[in-house]
Amino acid sequence: MSDERPTMLLTGASRGIGHATVKLFQKNGWRILTVSRQPFSQDCAWPDARESHIQADLAEIDQIGELAREVRARLSHGKLHALVNNAGISPKGPDQSRLGLMGTDAEIWTRVLNVNLVSTALLARELLPELERARGSIVNVTSIAGSRVHPFAGVAYAASKAALAALTREMAHEFGRRGVRTNAIAPGEIETSMLSPGTEELIASEVPMGRLGDTSEVAATIHFLCTEASSYINGAEIHISGGQHV
Repeated sequence: MSDERPTMLLTGASRGIGHATVKLFQKNGWRILTVSRQPFSQDCAWPDARESHIQADLAEIDQIGELAREVRARLSHGKLHALVNNAGISPKGPDQSRLGLMGTDAEIWTRVLNVNLVSTALLARELLPELERARGSIVNVTSIAGSRVHPFAGVAYAASKAALAALTREMAHEFGRRGVRTNAIAPGEIETSMLSPGTEELIASEVPMGRLGDTSEVAATIHFLCTEASSYINGAEIHISGGQHV
């Protein structure tokens, strides 16, 4: 418990934006705690990865208290400098089709909202004392799908991300008075293993910069929002979309 490096807790760390964020924060001297529903991968070569990983399914919101206790036990000096809520699920229909309202039943709604929204609120609530001690930052990962109908993202995912943007504002208002800043990033089309067929056409027609975003560009914005360089930014939602949102 003598480690005095700043500590970040990152949910949804198993791939894509999560991986890039871990790499960047480690490069900058941070200690990382990661949460995903996947067990620790033996292929992971990052330093301290096994000791830093916590396996938890954020859909099971009655287990958030237990997760927070596990995080608390691993913190140095009871301080959490950053909480990055990157976990998110976007269920698909047959052949990876978009799930509209008629294809989305109550079970899908519950799971998506628990992972993408409710667990974020509950985890931040549980860990607020540790964030306060560090005068820490919260970064919520929303999506361009939260502000427009998207051809690939389903209705439950879109609704959860729109609600997460509203939750970010509420957290910024309530927690800012306690020395904890809360902001959001809204990625557009980012190059990951989860790209949908038709993305190239979407880029050509809707993204002014005419290319996919890189996960390292998303990670850099998250890092900025967790450092003193953004010390007076609170309640913002930063679009990382190459202009797709305009």
